Amino acid sequence: MMSETPCNAQVRAGRLAKAQQFLAAATLIEDAVSDETADAYVTLCVHAGIAAADVICCARLGRHAQGDNHAEATALLRKANDADSAKRLEVLLSMKSKAGYTHLPTSNAVRDGFVAPGVCGRGGIKGAT
Repeated sequence: MMSETPCNAQVRAGRLAKAQQFLAAATLIEDAVSDETADAYVTLCVHAGIAAADVICCARLGRHAQGDNHAEATALLRKANDADSAKRLEVLLSMKSKAGYTHLPTSNAVRDGFVAPGVCGRGGIKGAT
């Protein structure tokens, strides 16, 4: 069963502030991402995307997904009639474990494919925030 949390204006504003913070940090390093910083960049984008998904769900449904199963967030985005954002979040989440929890680096080739066409700073998450 999906774990959901009700949203009020304070929750929505807080999640929006976090989405914007993560996105701003990712945007600062986006043009200078290298093999040494790609994992940090991807992780910032992932967190920005999760928070942005919460904002969309709060605005449209009055609730957002909560918990470790982020697939629930994509399902809730679809319930909010935002299949495009759900697809973008799935792309972000597909890179989360490799970028943040393994010894394997996120290569520039993966980072370049991940960004285009606009999953993080180039029109993706920015459209939600």
